[in-house]
Amino acid sequence: MLQTVPITMKELEDYRPIVGDERIAAIRAFAAPLRGARVLHLNATAYGGGVAELLSGLVPLMRSAGLNADWKVMAGAPELWETTKAIHNLLQGANLAETSVVGHPKGPRKGRQAAATPRVITAPWNAAMADIWQRYNALTAELFDQPYDFVVVHDPQPAGVLHFLRKLKPELTKAKWIWRCHIDMTRASPDIWGFLKPYLAPYDSAIFTMQEYVKPDIPIADIALVTPAIDPLSSKNTDMPLEVMQDILRRYDIDPERPIITQISRFDPWKDPLGVIDVYRRLKRDYPTLQLILAGSMAADDPEGWHYYELTARHAGNDSSIHLLTNFNGVGNVEVNAFQRASNVVLQKSIREGFGLTVSEALWKGRPVVATGVGGIPLQVASGQTGYLVHSTRECVERTHELLSDRALADEFGAAGRERVRENFLITRDLSDYLQLFGHLMSQASARTKTLSASRSEP
Repeated sequence: MLQTVPITMKELEDYRPIVGDERIAAIRAFAAPLRGARVLHLNATAYGGGVAELLSGLVPLMRSAGLNADWKVMAGAPELWETTKAIHNLLQGANLAETSVVGHPKGPRKGRQAAATPRVITAPWNAAMADIWQRYNALTAELFDQPYDFVVVHDPQPAGVLHFLRKLKPELTKAKWIWRCHIDMTRASPDIWGFLKPYLAPYDSAIFTMQEYVKPDIPIADIALVTPAIDPLSSKNTDMPLEVMQDILRRYDIDPERPIITQISRFDPWKDPLGVIDVYRRLKRDYPTLQLILAGSMAADDPEGWHYYELTARHAGNDSSIHLLTNFNGVGNVEVNAFQRASNVVLQKSIREGFGLTVSEALWKGRPVVATGVGGIPLQVASGQTGYLVHSTRECVERTHELLSDRALADEFGAAGRERVRENFLITRDLSDYLQLFGHLMSQASARTKTLSASRSEP
């Protein structure tokens, strides 16, 4: 059997004070014809990444809405995660873009590590990598042992399961199968896209974050656009008393009385943590008491994480005002909540970004965000209203400096950002979108059944 991820139950009614009666009523209406439907979400890992973050809230709310929803993870091992990390990088355009890390033309200052310009290094796609991916997708199909009405397969890691299941257990493929791609594939390597594309052909529908991410030759006709969303009642996003926040900061030797800038992300070249350190160092000239928090989880399916953490630590050097923190330091959702709430400005200096849930998380907490205008970030940040979109390290420094020096402006942006998230990026909207898609697919199936029955009854 596939490993089932345990979930904490949630009640849809608890969200009524946040999103209002009308939205809860709409969700109930969309869910009514789906009551009792069996739904499976299948992904690569139960913790550490954005997909796991999404599913930890979405699956319980599907159950609260009356669906019989499960969350399971595919069969995997280190060799698979190394391969799927390469797939992820190649789909995002690895070797086509360099990490934007600022160098120091006169050499590093005393006590400072020299800045590097690392590339996202990914081996060319090859037959051995293809074999590993195929074997684990086939194994996952072998372990698949229950019928469902809807199956949502997240990202490329388990995207081949349907292909192998049709051969091994065709009786279990009668569900409506949906591939949910969370990745920006606008610059995908032709080799990896050519490999992956045939495995997507059997899917009934696909979900992308933005139209720009949809490959023009994708072999799936039914495409839905759904942006990810945050759970406002999760321990990462719920309100937190000031004294609790300050206690958490002090536990990690962070001074709540000094200014703080923060980036919450995996340690990954696509997130450019080295570039964030360079932004901090330039700001430090005018804000000598400034502190930087770089925090992220080490995901089971991200073998590059520790390597890039070490690169980041070397770049940080011995600066005690730079705090590199992970789940191995005890940092979880509650701690991230505190870090974001305590920040004067939250950064997201990504080079590629499918969506960037941490942007909505920060805005929901009333903090202004300065972020690179890539991927799904511009959907969240209204530049000049809830924060700033930037396209260079220099611009990032200037805009962050502006918000550090003008607390009233920062608070104004933060308040506007919270309302933008309330309107567009809360999990109740994500749930509503899924329910509407399920209803659409169910209606299509019903229409085809009626057409078939009519044709059979003709003389």
